[in-house]
Amino acid sequence: LNIKEGEIFALLGPNGAGKTTLISSICGIAKQTKGTIQVNGLDTISQYKKARAEIGLVPQELTLDTFETVWNTLIFSRGLNGKAYDKTYLTSLLQELSLEDKKNQKIFSLSGGMKRRLLIAKALSHQPSILFLDEPTAGVDVSLRKTLWKLIRKLKESGVTIILTTHYIQEAEEMADRVGIINHGKLLLVENKKALMKKLGKKKLTLTVEPRTKPLPKVLLDINVKYGQTKSELIHTYRDTSQHQDIFETMSKITEAGFKILDFETKRSTLEEIFIDLVSGERK
Repeated sequence: LNIKEGEIFALLGPNGAGKTTLISSICGIAKQTKGTIQVNGLDTISQYKKARAEIGLVPQELTLDTFETVWNTLIFSRGLNGKAYDKTYLTSLLQELSLEDKKNQKIFSLSGGMKRRLLIAKALSHQPSILFLDEPTAGVDVSLRKTLWKLIRKLKESGVTIILTTHYIQEAEEMADRVGIINHGKLLLVENKKALMKKLGKKKLTLTVEPRTKPLPKVLLDINVKYGQTKSELIHTYRDTSQHQDIFETMSKITEAGFKILDFETKRSTLEEIFIDLVSGERK
């Protein structure tokens, strides 16, 4: 797996797939038993101090000293990573995450969403070039999720490389440049998000017709037309998302088969549907 500088890379997979283990190995929390990992050309074992200084990590768990203040947490984290005190930068970071008015509060007094914001501020305190976000929006409300998305985009624009693991497929669909899907410790694929949705995505043509009680004729079954939830709905699923001629040919055959079409719509498969198909082994 090679992750490009300045991209947002989304790593998707079910529980136990190996997402957190992979991140822990890259960030130096766990040591791989074989193979090599490099961070900006730095080996994570033989050059671990320099490699770790390049990385900011936002873990799933709220790993914070609850009796420390917000400000002291950032100062300590920045110093721990070998960076000199920088009041201007740390203040701007708190402003960006709407935490400036909480800077002198003890962490135990913060809400869950504020603690999540502080984890991100802590990860960014030493100005890393690579940011790992392990389920960053787990358990946060929709408003905060959108705020974090906005911040992630801004970080990317500033040149930070972002690796994101998430259970919210919408998050990957919204944010990522490339997507990797992992299951049972193996990468099933790594693909540009748009190319992946074009290559593996399906389109569904749903037609509302005047209901008929007769079974569908063979000519329609042969082109993958089926009844929907009722006999007044026909569904045609097809892979080629670039050619619309097939749709009109299908509709002509449906009309020739004696159905009166009242309405129709097309829908492209989502990244979530592609993900479910891949991890369930339906696509190879």
